[in-house]
Amino acid sequence: MLEVQAHQQLKHLLQLEEMPWEHHLTLSRLIGRSLRRKDRTRIRLSAGERDRWWLGLLVPIYLQSQGSVLVLNERQRQRFFQVELPRLRNGGLRLACWTGCTPPTGQQLWILSPTELVTVHRLGSLKTSHQLIIPEAEHLADHLRQAMEISIETQDWDRLRQAHPAAGPALLELHERLSRQLFAASSRSTFELPMPPSALVSLRDLISLLGPAPEPWPELLSLNHAQWASWARLDQNLLQWTWHLQPLEPLHSLNTLLEKHPSILLETDGVLRERTTRVDERITDSGNVVEIQLQDRIRTEPLRLFAPRRQPLPNTAIYAEHLLDQSRRLILGRPGLTLVLLDDPGLRQKLTTELAGEFGSRVMHQNTSPEANGVICCSWSWWMNHQDQLPVLDQIIIALLPVSSLEDPLTSARVDSYKKLGMDWFRDLLLPEALTRLVPAIAPLRQSGGRLAILDGRVRARGWGRQVLRALEPWSALQRLLPD
Repeated sequence: MLEVQAHQQLKHLLQLEEMPWEHHLTLSRLIGRSLRRKDRTRIRLSAGERDRWWLGLLVPIYLQSQGSVLVLNERQRQRFFQVELPRLRNGGLRLACWTGCTPPTGQQLWILSPTELVTVHRLGSLKTSHQLIIPEAEHLADHLRQAMEISIETQDWDRLRQAHPAAGPALLELHERLSRQLFAASSRSTFELPMPPSALVSLRDLISLLGPAPEPWPELLSLNHAQWASWARLDQNLLQWTWHLQPLEPLHSLNTLLEKHPSILLETDGVLRERTTRVDERITDSGNVVEIQLQDRIRTEPLRLFAPRRQPLPNTAIYAEHLLDQSRRLILGRPGLTLVLLDDPGLRQKLTTELAGEFGSRVMHQNTSPEANGVICCSWSWWMNHQDQLPVLDQIIIALLPVSSLEDPLTSARVDSYKKLGMDWFRDLLLPEALTRLVPAIAPLRQSGGRLAILDGRVRARGWGRQVLRALEPWSALQRLLPD
């Protein structure tokens, strides 16, 4: 049986290198079982284990790679080719891989990016026998949304006018009218704005009279605008703008992707987010799903949490002063690396400057070469993309919880779609997504034994703050800041 062979191969491989993880063999048996049965399997891993599962996944695939489609984002792809394949070769396992949108004809493992997955799905190149294998599947909707994005730049307007010179003046007038509307509604701090609802309607009416148009205009005109977010990204220096469109629910647009194919989804355990629930609906409609949870014992260690009960809310005038004062106290005397997480770029830059005035060059902005007792101020996305490049953390300071802002046009459009459906857009969309970003972000502290501080007053003042604290369990409260 495939599971037994994978178990034996992996045991031999683990003897050649020290990779302590209690679920290596269990994971390999589960993957082998799903590959053999061609079923739909969801495996949930602890938040801090995002790169320890590779061997348990790849050894069974090595034994049965035909019909397997591994979907990797750019970070995963680099690790796969630069780290994991050499590890397999060192153990005598040579995994044949095939890249690109053309299906392999032999026994190779088919490697696809999210963009290539969208392409081969639209071309019908995926057979019903192909089994999709998606690590970090909780981010699948985000990756597909970005892969399906349509961008209209200044040169695209130029090409459209060149293709239809008779309509050139009308197209130029429309573009200039939209430019005036966008820049009149913007400020020096505003870089993204929702497109006027009439923009797509006016464009459709005009181009429908012209005939065929160059790419990407035909795709734009074929969209159901009610299911897509549409916004402009402004360049205040050049007075130019780019039109961006992304699907609100990419799994709906690719409605047969998970219905017709067996799949293996590796997800982060801890929080059920809205988009994962929609994945559940897609695959459970088509058959039974095998769900397994592999909980790591490190998750049971209490986290030291400093979250005072009386803190100002982020929208108050005194919040910036409170943030600086508390950050100063938290950093003072710490021997290790401190991370300050804050998505608001203006507030983050201001806080970085003020902390640098207090602590000097040890304070850095989104830099991967800190001092031993350095302080890094960064966004949540930067931290998740650079975790592996930084030393062990001593503490994380959460200045603002990672709740998406309604000023973001994509978030605003998604919230509007929830409102139209009569759903609770905060608790069904924004809060689950925030918790799914929060849990993996603080996971390294459980391994290092570091301290977590939450300076966002909403965690205590708002009813939904209890859900945030539950997502962080187990934790022990620090009532006051004392020297270690």
